[in-house]
Amino acid sequence: MRLGACSYDELKALTTESSQRIIMVRTRVAPSPTGDPHVGTAYMALFSYCFAKQQGGEFVLRVEDTDVARSTKASEQAIIDSLTWLGLTWDEGPDLGGPHGPYRQSERLERYQTSIDKLLEAGHAFHCFCDTEKLDAMRKAQVAAGETTRYDGSCCHLSASDVNERLAQKVPFVVRMKVPESGVCTVHDRLRGAIEIEYAQIDMQVLQKADGFPTYHMAVVVDDHLMGITHIIRGEEWINSAPKHQLLFEYLGWPMPELIHLPLLRNPDKSKLSKRKNPTSIQFYRDMGFMPEALINYLGLLGWSLPSGEEKFSLAEMVESFDVDRMSLGAPVFDVEKLKWLNGRWLRENLDDGALADRLQDWALNRERLLAVIPLIKERIEVFSDLAPITSFFLEGMPRLDADSFEKLKTEPAETIKVLQYSLWHLERAGDWKSPVLQAGLRQLAENMGLKIRDFLAPLFIAVSGQPVAPPLFDSMVVLGPDMTRARIRHALNALGGVSKKQTKKLDSEYRQLEVKG
Repeated sequence: MRLGACSYDELKALTTESSQRIIMVRTRVAPSPTGDPHVGTAYMALFSYCFAKQQGGEFVLRVEDTDVARSTKASEQAIIDSLTWLGLTWDEGPDLGGPHGPYRQSERLERYQTSIDKLLEAGHAFHCFCDTEKLDAMRKAQVAAGETTRYDGSCCHLSASDVNERLAQKVPFVVRMKVPESGVCTVHDRLRGAIEIEYAQIDMQVLQKADGFPTYHMAVVVDDHLMGITHIIRGEEWINSAPKHQLLFEYLGWPMPELIHLPLLRNPDKSKLSKRKNPTSIQFYRDMGFMPEALINYLGLLGWSLPSGEEKFSLAEMVESFDVDRMSLGAPVFDVEKLKWLNGRWLRENLDDGALADRLQDWALNRERLLAVIPLIKERIEVFSDLAPITSFFLEGMPRLDADSFEKLKTEPAETIKVLQYSLWHLERAGDWKSPVLQAGLRQLAENMGLKIRDFLAPLFIAVSGQPVAPPLFDSMVVLGPDMTRARIRHALNALGGVSKKQTKKLDSEYRQLEVKG
């Protein structure tokens, strides 16, 4: 609508609406649907939610699914289910819709192309025709010279005629952003103050891949602007990318949202929280029997605390008292034992006997779960009381295992570790968690290792069930689910003494050769 065509009342309404939109706090969480929903995602979502709601603002869920090869609808649904289970809700998202949709990046490609064209036209981006071999040689030379590995800008200086000629010849290309050759970029972080990074350390980032899809760095800037995001709360691993994003906002003539970089969650040994050392999937903690109130409470404690110092608080209490400027920048350690202690408080202090019975029924004693288990054990029981010893492993967390648990196997200890580690790596990549698919994949792995299937599966029976004999393995794995199954295999590896970094590197090399063989 042209302003000249507006009445006074219409113009006043537009101005008021625009003003409210500008001052309205809007935050987002933008997970990638490429795996299990991570507790780190919930951690960022929690603080983004609390900040927005404490300010009377809005919280948005956006799905960053431009990694077409790895993104799945199942993973997206798992993210939605897990955040919902934790009690986090959003005002706009792929399941709800909203005025700034669509909320999946794969459905927003035209918007990214418009911004790419604008950057190219303004001379802030350029076509890069360098192939993989040239880029690899460039990086090797830089490493040998002790330099920071980055694109050297060779295509940045191509003439317009050279570019048009190559485009006409359909030479494959990507689009890169231009970066100043010298100087310092100052990024402002609400908690950390001014952060200075030399432009010489900043790569000429690819903005659009050869397949036409945007990279994360391009899409996130476009989406945050078009969705009216005012504050970006994310992990500190993105600090080094902030100058690229700031440049893109400047190039496109858009205001930069305020940045708040939170410290990453850590394992007890202070290393970055990873599934190799700690279960990281939200679904794992749900399946273990943790209360969502306790898990969200614990995540809040890892970066913030009530002014009173009380460690147990609800999500509503956190929102009411939340002050982003009181957040801690210390390295938060995700301690499962502390989480268990907090969960015990919630269980005892907030659930009467009836409520506890309801929670137990919802958790693992519901009809749907029983119907999944009954076909696996019906032919193995004579009386109802036979049920408990046969199915107890479905209800426990981590089975009680030690090295002696695997002593009677036909495989040697080193071979047993290989079976478990290779199976774990295989299952971490399994997208379709169905019995025939799991069976086919593991049978192939056993064949590649030169093992009889019976000998190959024996360590997995013990790892998954804690028993040498149990209901059918693959069907049991389906009932337990991917998160619990993989966690139990990691637990079994730890019971056998664990796998060192040196061993992991050696096993990884051997495993890759087996994959090629298969």
